[in-house]
Amino acid sequence: MLEKIESLEAEHAKAVAGGGEKYVARHRARGKLTARERIELLVDEGSAFLELQPLIGWGSDFAVGGSIVTGIGVVEGVECLIVANDPTVKGGSLNPFSLKKSFRAAEIAARNGLPTINLTESGGADLPTQKDIFIPGGQGFRDLTRASARKQPTISVVFGNSTAGGAYVPGMSDYVIMVKEQAKVFLAGPPLVKMATGEDTDDESLGGAEMHSRTSGSSDFLAVDEQDAIRLARRVVARLNWRKHGPAPAPAYAEPDLDPDGLLDLIPTDLKEPFDPREAILRIVDGVSADAGGDNGVAFDEFKPLYGPSLCVGWARLHGYEIGILANARGVLMSEEAQKAAQFIQLANQKDTPLLFLHNTTGYMVGAEYEQRGIIKHGAQMINAVSNSKVPHLTVIMGASYGAGNYGMNGRAYDPRFLFTWPSAKSAVMGPQQLAGVMEIVARQSAESKGEVFDAEAFAGVKAMVEGMIEEQSLPYFLSGLGYDDGVIDPRDTRTVLGICLSVIATQPIEGAMNFGVFRL
Repeated sequence: MLEKIESLEAEHAKAVAGGGEKYVARHRARGKLTARERIELLVDEGSAFLELQPLIGWGSDFAVGGSIVTGIGVVEGVECLIVANDPTVKGGSLNPFSLKKSFRAAEIAARNGLPTINLTESGGADLPTQKDIFIPGGQGFRDLTRASARKQPTISVVFGNSTAGGAYVPGMSDYVIMVKEQAKVFLAGPPLVKMATGEDTDDESLGGAEMHSRTSGSSDFLAVDEQDAIRLARRVVARLNWRKHGPAPAPAYAEPDLDPDGLLDLIPTDLKEPFDPREAILRIVDGVSADAGGDNGVAFDEFKPLYGPSLCVGWARLHGYEIGILANARGVLMSEEAQKAAQFIQLANQKDTPLLFLHNTTGYMVGAEYEQRGIIKHGAQMINAVSNSKVPHLTVIMGASYGAGNYGMNGRAYDPRFLFTWPSAKSAVMGPQQLAGVMEIVARQSAESKGEVFDAEAFAGVKAMVEGMIEEQSLPYFLSGLGYDDGVIDPRDTRTVLGICLSVIATQPIEGAMNFGVFRL
């Protein structure tokens, strides 16, 4: 696992590097801060910044990270969704991955009721990919106006270019700060204006910070430099009169009973080998402490421990927040596990408690015996409960997450508030060997039906190729690159990451579902 984490750090370093040394040096030579330096100054001193989707675009022709940095940080005591263009990557221009990442950030802000701070410096759309950006790109402006309508403040701090469609980011924000002699906000730059109208103009009179602050009124605050702009942004947040409306955590809580470093030894190299999820749970949740109350000496209250043992479910606290946990114990989900999960999810909704799903599943059990016992309808009950549950869901894929088990355990398609993966995770429709084996069986049957001899030796190369392709496509970097998670994390950081997420969720009231769909019994 340490080797996987070292590899993960190397991949994260690619995102942090932005456009590379040459373009970072050019940016600094202009007296400007990098995107992450701006964020570092913006958030409260000593507080954490939970970066989201840092590896999006991995494996593509675009720079890792999608030319923007998104995440959640505390500004003047207020949790905010922060979006920062990285101008060292093609001038901060937006590519298809940038769009996907920004839409996910807007979704997180909307569902959790967070103010949004845009640290803006972008040349607009990456023109060679405009066909993938222009039409869906309008959603970003729509999201800004809808956030304002929900009374979720939007703040734009303009550090440089914000042109063409990018001009609408400050144009549609509640509060706008522009940096003197740096910000340039216009629908069309001087060359395009010349071509369109014949008018000769310059950057400053067309869209400079002073013009927008003194003449157009598009800027609310004129900053003398970048540090001053960040100071002004912090003052705006301080005056938002912001307050949280969700449940407060327990006033005191204990650190986990078991050492979180033990998470490094937990996941077997071969994901077919089971492990006890209680070992993970007790390294993540609040421990037992007389000073902290300790929930009567129990860190994890397991529910139905003797029924459906392949799924471990129960109640705990994490950083003082009450949660329900569903964790796969032996990978496969059978009828008993599915029914137990459905009941547990209903109970969580009855008492307005968020749910945490810890994945290590190969899917629902197959075979004549299990079909006859009703595995389809029992699995459907679990997926029904997950789909119609209204309490917030958090998901961590620790090991395997295959087939419909990914759905039942609240995979990306089921709208978890946040989803993270460990470096040990794998997710696909099925395992590489199983998928290649199915293809071989089908090919063999097809040959026999035609009266032909199946060439097993020739098919071996196809089988090996398929196994390799599925193996690669099931790895966490590949999935994270497509935006299917919110980040690949060091297992030892799981408790901290989930604690931040639970605090964010508590910005709004938590209310469970009153009704579920028809359960086929």
